[in-house]
Amino acid sequence: MNIVNPRAARRAASAGFSLIEVLVALIVISIGLLGLAKMTSLGIASTNVAGTRSLAATEAASLAAMMHADRAFWSAGNAPASFTITGGPGVTTVISNSSLQGTQACTTTGTTACTPGNIAIHDVNQWAADLAAVLPPYLATVNCSTSTRAAISCAIQIQWTENGVAINAQQSGNVSSLALPTYILYVVP
Repeated sequence: MNIVNPRAARRAASAGFSLIEVLVALIVISIGLLGLAKMTSLGIASTNVAGTRSLAATEAASLAAMMHADRAFWSAGNAPASFTITGGPGVTTVISNSSLQGTQACTTTGTTACTPGNIAIHDVNQWAADLAAVLPPYLATVNCSTSTRAAISCAIQIQWTENGVAINAQQSGNVSSLALPTYILYVVP
């Protein structure tokens, strides 16, 4: 007669994991790790996007400071009504208004000091070079009011291209319709 101990039978049946249980656990862990990797990549991309937006804001404020410093040009109605600058790393910088093109070495003082127009040319060209150094390919547009009855105001708008982390189904058909990030600063020089 064989006597079976019920406790020993239960212990033998629950002594380990089956192969299916181990495979299911591995699949659940793998999905979790893939989700963690995606969140990490999105976090890094968002940090890069925020850094670029911060640089655009800083550069727009830089031109606004240059406008404030050269009020004799910008607020006296001498500024062009509108001009654009395109450029970026490895791209030739182009200033659309010929009156602001060129290089002016405004480093002298005294009787041969630069005129407000020369200072503005120097500032705009320096600003264009600074933008090209810190932003991806960009388009900067400056629109100034020319009304002499009210205070002259200018809008500095900077658009640039960003590398997207992912494109959803709606965007995959027409990538050219993606909105370019834009920063606008209004200034009264």
